[in-house]
Amino acid sequence: MNLQLKGKRAFVSGSTAGIGLAIAKTLAMEGAEVILNGRSQARIDQAITKLKGELPEAKFRGIPADFSDSTSVEALIESLGRIDILINNVGIFSSQSFAETTDEDWYRMFEVNVMSGVRLSRALLPGMLAQNWGRILFVASECAMLVPEDLIAYSTTKAALLAISRGLAQNTKGTAVTVNTIVPGSTLSEGAERFLQEVAEKDQMSEQEVADNFFKNVRTSSLIQRFTSTEEIANTVVYLSSPLSSATNGAAIKLEGGSVPGII
Repeated sequence: MNLQLKGKRAFVSGSTAGIGLAIAKTLAMEGAEVILNGRSQARIDQAITKLKGELPEAKFRGIPADFSDSTSVEALIESLGRIDILINNVGIFSSQSFAETTDEDWYRMFEVNVMSGVRLSRALLPGMLAQNWGRILFVASECAMLVPEDLIAYSTTKAALLAISRGLAQNTKGTAVTVNTIVPGSTLSEGAERFLQEVAEKDQMSEQEVADNFFKNVRTSSLIQRFTSTEEIANTVVYLSSPLSSATNGAAIKLEGGSVPGII
């Protein structure tokens, strides 16, 4: 399927690994020019080298930014220029009890997970409206709805993205600009792979056994009973980034394998 992304310019925050990197790769496969982002130029260069090895004809560049520093974000925005597709993917989390989560922990997660998308969208949405085309996507999490006890602060930030996305979408009424949120579930990113390896070594089990036990004992509500791949998430994100998704606006698209109960 031709997703009609040739000539489009995309920016993906937090895209040197995991879901962000998979999204960057899939956008490039469809012909978009992609700007990657990470905290350091070295990480960006490594990611681009990897991507160019797989897609030598694709157009990539990268801009570093620390989303916990508003000055760094301002410098990033000044360097972006015209952006047709904004993927607000960057995020951090900390597994802690509610009592152990300090004000500083809350503020830092809110700054990175929420204000990154607020600042980027505030800067780039006017240009999209002026050209009467654009896509903004927020990457939330099933934790926004399931709310694990050790991830209350993280879950709160991800729930906030749903409100921001819907509110921004209402500002695009009557235009060809759309704003949506995707809600991934347990995804086999680098962090998940490290978790499986560490538990497997500690408990002297195979990584597959650890993964099976996770869905048997922890994420019991999952219908697919497995981790999703980063490519599976990226496929939907890139479709929603394309002109073919023009009827989807103000939506929260669940990609969590059915772990969130309910029909909506």
